[in-house]
Amino acid sequence: MCQSCRTVLAGTHPDVTIVRTEQLSIGVKEVRDLVRSSAMSPALGRWQILIVEDADRVTERGADALLKAIEEPAEKTVWMLCAPTADDVVATVRSRCRQVNLVTPSVDSVASLLEAEGVPKDVARFSARVSQGHIGRARAMATNPEVAAHRKEILAIPAKLSNLGGCLQSAAWAVSTAQEEAATATAKLDQEEKEKLSIVLGGNSGRAPRGAAGMMKDLEEQQGLRAKRIVRDSLDSVLLELTSYFRDVLVVQTGAGADLVNSDFADQIGRAAAGSTPEATVKKIDAIQECHQAIMTNVAPQLAFEAMMVSLA
Repeated sequence: MCQSCRTVLAGTHPDVTIVRTEQLSIGVKEVRDLVRSSAMSPALGRWQILIVEDADRVTERGADALLKAIEEPAEKTVWMLCAPTADDVVATVRSRCRQVNLVTPSVDSVASLLEAEGVPKDVARFSARVSQGHIGRARAMATNPEVAAHRKEILAIPAKLSNLGGCLQSAAWAVSTAQEEAATATAKLDQEEKEKLSIVLGGNSGRAPRGAAGMMKDLEEQQGLRAKRIVRDSLDSVLLELTSYFRDVLVVQTGAGADLVNSDFADQIGRAAAGSTPEATVKKIDAIQECHQAIMTNVAPQLAFEAMMVSLA
């Protein structure tokens, strides 16, 4: 592997900028900073590469600030905007880009990667299948027992939706679990960030500079947005598992012959398929997608999940 490849993979190459966000969105301020840096010439190589990993999270105002830069980029600058699908990117930005669709890795490819990392063959195969081509999820499923246990709890939900009480309890469990996960993930980091800012602002000297309260408030707001992002990501994982479950139900109902994603729940899936129709299952999958859209438009997660669970009952 060449030196440039190593520095790019390590995230230290001066001509490759990777933009990630822990917040809910990428706003106009962040985009403007990126646009200014895009006008610079490459330091070492022939090109400067700007990679925006979450282009689907760029706000409309941010997209407006980005348009000119991607429509007429600097001579030696290449923009790479990444998103789950092209439709997730603001239309005005999407229309000015060349689309490159990547193929989802196969189960065999993901399993081979995990095996190369020391995961036992049967565990690697199972994790690759249930992750549906997502390498990060597959790695977590194979190496973290808590992730595997959480998946089983999610897939047990459809069998509990026999009455309104079960629907409300399942919704409450999903949301509270996501909130607990966010609190656990951010508690230590939040405290460290506050302590560092406090030191910068004078520590315990009693002579806090002007604007110190505002800076601390801004930090707390950013931390709140980060926690909200983690909650949403956790809820998205619940929706993804439920979608895979009802996908399997539909496979059985239609006799499609495709492999089940959740083959370890084959008995439960078979009972669900026998007790319903393909049309009803499609409506349930639609309800899951509607829940996702509701959360993305800032509907309270508790309300969105309660409505979805009732639709799934």
